[in-house]
Amino acid sequence: MNADSDLLDSRQAMRLLAGMTTGRVIYTAEALPAVLPVRFRLAEDGSVLLDAHPSADLVRAAEGGVIAFETGEIDQSDGNGWSVTLLGRADVITGGDGHVRTGSPDTAVTAGRTVIRMYPELVSGRRFGALPEGAGEP
Repeated sequence: MNADSDLLDSRQAMRLLAGMTTGRVIYTAEALPAVLPVRFRLAEDGSVLLDAHPSADLVRAAEGGVIAFETGEIDQSDGNGWSVTLLGRADVITGGDGHVRTGSPDTAVTAGRTVIRMYPELVSGRRFGALPEGAGEP
């Protein structure tokens, strides 16, 4: 693989992301970087919907802020795989007495649940080829 073929365009990256259900959100908590594994889904409008606990630091950091999100698959035995990273603004959607709809049916939030909606502004992705023979050995 040459250096150019390692990079994914945004369409390829979003197509790979759509097939996943878990990833990592990166945000700032008390002026320090924090990483948290989360469940997510891709909304029809291209935003990323992250499940969150209502009292989590992530919810406070995400409201009107900028967060990053990463997901991917890399085979630990041979190094083949891919990774997609998103950067964008976020909003917090909290379920009240029922469902809260914020634009489309796929963003409905049930009572007691909190969802962070991230609007990807920068999308990057990369494919990883197999490791050279012996590269993973001590």
